[in-house]
Amino acid sequence: MYIILVIFLGLAAGSFLNVVIYRLHVGKNFLKGRSYCPYCKHPLNAADLVPIFSFILLKGKCRYCQKKISWQYPLVEFSTVLIYLLLYLKFGLSQEFIVYLIYSSFLIIIFVFDLKYYLILDKVTFPAIVVALIGGLFFLKIPFFSMFWAALGAAAFFFLQLVISKGKWIGGGDIRMGFLIGIMLGWKGLIMALALAYFIGAFVGIILVLTKAKKMNSEIPFGTFLSLATVVIILYGQEIFNWYWYKLLSLG
Repeated sequence: MYIILVIFLGLAAGSFLNVVIYRLHVGKNFLKGRSYCPYCKHPLNAADLVPIFSFILLKGKCRYCQKKISWQYPLVEFSTVLIYLLLYLKFGLSQEFIVYLIYSSFLIIIFVFDLKYYLILDKVTFPAIVVALIGGLFFLKIPFFSMFWAALGAAAFFFLQLVISKGKWIGGGDIRMGFLIGIMLGWKGLIMALALAYFIGAFVGIILVLTKAKKMNSEIPFGTFLSLATVVIILYGQEIFNWYWYKLLSLG
């Protein structure tokens, strides 16, 4: 029963996150107004807004203008359900579960927005930082200075790269993103998330260069990789840490 409820929650949240992503891009309030087709601007009815299923029934096209609907919409909805389910299986119905649901929702927005538009918006990271501070202090019971020094260290790490590269490697949004994940994860989780993000980024970058989709000096959306890595560490950070130390001890 709880799993079914989490699935419905994930579908509803994924649909809402799609609205947030689109309206942040066009500069509109995502809390007001009916949803509409981004092409013909026709208001959407309830039958058009059923997460995933409407996309399938409409064959990926707008009912009114027949323009193709972006695959972003069902993929975000499915991914949100999957992440919510994994969090529930990991933490059960607990304070940690609720806090990490909220964290992951912010991270999904950052993931998609940076992937599509190569931007990490302060409109997202600043509220997320406030939420992460409240969640860490009052619900996860993480000491303030533990979060603060991890966040400051991550921000300094990215700021140094910004200065050295004169803005060619990363942007200012990555500094705020580093501060955010430092608060969310603390030192141990932060180090693992950074290592994982750079590994994923390097792997994807190599594939893109080999397939000639990108050049060696092309920009990549690093906030996307940071978001993905943070979700992975929230879910499996302790297991990854234990596995890593087991391998080190085995080699020793």
